[in-house]
Parts: sequence; C-alpha cells; structure tokens
Amino acid sequence: TYMPIVLAPLNEELTVIKILLDDKTKKHLESLGITINSKIKVLSTSGGNAICVVKEGRLALDKTVATKIFVA
Repeated sequence: TYMPIVLAPLNEELTVIKILLDDKTKKHLESLGITINSKIKVLSTSGGNAICVVKEGRLALDKTVATKIFVA
C-alpha cells in the first residue's frame, strides 16, 4: 500500500511510487532527485509540510506538493 509523504513513517527509507502533479512541477522535482522509484526519507512533518532527505540532500516540501507524492 502507498501513502502521501505527509503520512509516511519518519526516518524510514521509502520508495516514490506516484507523483500526481503537473509536468512543470514533476520536472522540477526530477531535477531535485525525486522521481518514480527514487528513495526518499522523511525527517519530519508539520502542518502538512514535510522535510525529506533525497540523495544526501535535505528538501522542504510544502503541503500542496507533499500530499501529492506517494511513497511505499
């Protein structure tokens, strides 16, 4: 089963399954290293926003994006 990043367990390596965003946003996420099947770890979430680790770098995702990236 998969879930949006905001509901994902913290500090666990997860795999990106689905990205339900427009192409422009997807391209931007790809340049940051968030693609289908990429690994991501959620460090913290608050108020729908999430802080994640992707390829050794930290990213802050706002609510609109974090609720549309699904991981397993």
